[in-house]
Amino acid sequence: MIDLSGKVVLVTGTSGTIGNGIAQRFLDAGALVVRHRGVEDGDLRDSAQRVVDDAFARHGRLDAVVNNAGVQPVEPLSGMTSAQWQSVVDINLTGPFAVTQAAVRHLPRGGSVTHIASIEGTHPAPGHAHYAVSKAGLIMHARAAALEYGPLGIRVNTVSPGLIARPGISEQWPEGVARWQAAAPLSRLGTPEDVGNACVFLASELASWITGQDLVVDGGVTARPTW
Repeated sequence: MIDLSGKVVLVTGTSGTIGNGIAQRFLDAGALVVRHRGVEDGDLRDSAQRVVDDAFARHGRLDAVVNNAGVQPVEPLSGMTSAQWQSVVDINLTGPFAVTQAAVRHLPRGGSVTHIASIEGTHPAPGHAHYAVSKAGLIMHARAAALEYGPLGIRVNTVSPGLIARPGISEQWPEGVARWQAAAPLSRLGTPEDVGNACVFLASELASWITGQDLVVDGGVTARPTW
């Protein structure tokens, strides 16, 4: 087990299934976790500096950040309004940009930032154009930030989950779950803990020479040919 005892980690979006799983895995690794529940706590574009500064002030240090807060609405591209598009981009992409920029002022050499992106950042699904574009943007932001913050000793990466189990998903979307299980080489949905394990790894010394990378956590589904 990776030991992060004494480390302080800020995780955004912990009111959701994935965010809560990420926070729990950091707790299991011994870290002190500062939870930002989600977008309902306020627009992170405007509150990022306060959220980060409060975490640092309360605990005297900040070692890692996981930008997980996000939304995933469904809207056909043909009928999507500018407001719907902008809302998703603001929350999923601009929010993490603002949090990262604020956090870098406190992160030490060896500190890390991890964005929760998605396999839809490279494999879009119908009705998710705004979501997919925002996640693709997160992947590129991590690469750009890794380039610029590397000289400070700060690493920036993304984790791209596939379909993650949540309460009721098999009843709400039985056809989709069945298709996923048939397509994934490991034949199951992911768990929030699977995502959390990837985040803990990237925040640890084991990943000290890893930056600007996208760690795909999808049970192998994107390895399957689509033709």
